[in-house]
Amino acid sequence: MNTIDSIIDTVYQGNRIQADEAEILYHNAPLLTLANLADEIRHKKHPDPIVTFVVDRNINYTNICISRCKFCAFCRPSDHPEAYVLSTEDLDQKIQETIDLGGTQLLLQGGLHPDLSFSYYLELMDHIKKTFDIHIHGFSPPEIEHISRIAGLTFRETIKRLKQAGLDSMPGGGAEILVDAVRCHISPNKSDTNTWLSIMKTAHEEGLPSSATMMFGHIETPQQMISHMIRIRELQDQTHGFTAFIPWTFQPQNTHIHVRKATAWQYLRVLALSRIVLDNVPNIQASWVTQGDKIGQLALTFGANDLGSTMIEENVVSATGVHFRLSKQDMIRLIQTAGFEAAQRNCTYDILRCFKAGKKTLI
Repeated sequence: MNTIDSIIDTVYQGNRIQADEAEILYHNAPLLTLANLADEIRHKKHPDPIVTFVVDRNINYTNICISRCKFCAFCRPSDHPEAYVLSTEDLDQKIQETIDLGGTQLLLQGGLHPDLSFSYYLELMDHIKKTFDIHIHGFSPPEIEHISRIAGLTFRETIKRLKQAGLDSMPGGGAEILVDAVRCHISPNKSDTNTWLSIMKTAHEEGLPSSATMMFGHIETPQQMISHMIRIRELQDQTHGFTAFIPWTFQPQNTHIHVRKATAWQYLRVLALSRIVLDNVPNIQASWVTQGDKIGQLALTFGANDLGSTMIEENVVSATGVHFRLSKQDMIRLIQTAGFEAAQRNCTYDILRCFKAGKKTLI
């Protein structure tokens, strides 16, 4: 029979725990015990006292979407007065501003627009790459499924064509909870679990790295949340294509799911558990966008080694009424005052610049 002490010993010895053991930890381990375990794993994986971040911009090329997910406050139907498709002029202005601010990457995502052709997406990639020198981190699995349906192509051929046009990596959006009983309730018109995982597997096989996310704090159970982590871990065993895992809390305001907002205590507990369970994912990202700067900073002692993006622009979470913002300088300050060295990275976690004690060093 598994006990808390035996499971903790398993983790300290560097061995993998299973779903039932993770559930015991989640329900019974003291919060600071989880923090210590996660911090130990973080230190083994990243012995240098460095916390990374990326300077990028979230560009939502359209907010028109046919998915109608219950948790989304951002998307609009095509006949809504706030519906839009971003013009080329606005896109270029946003990208140039990102580059001027030291950005190296675009997070390009949008709604599942019913009328955009496959050529729209290919031309979008081609235009960006011919006009700017910037990494395109774009199109989550539900978007790939939607685009492939429009194109009449397989997932693999769709991904190949987008990569040829300029796509460099894929975000882990649209995962929510990778359990169909949950997905059928909160996002019934979007990719099911196996489709999400299949698209990610294909992307990794085609040389596109990706992140993985988990949105929790709505209708899922702890068992379903842990199942999500295990499915990510199983795919990572096969492909090694996930660069990072990003758990974040559902923000209920302005949505159709009426629950109490998850607490910082819940967030830190899940964050630490994700670092423990996902032993084959190199990086765990703190979600300061949903938690704010102080909890984001505290997350660095709960297993996170990355603060994510400065998010020059962010529209999806802010549509729920959450408006946390951090500048590059704020990000550096938070990392340094937490006792770490701050480093700017790219999408694949190569370090571009280190920032030490008030001065910048290029490495």
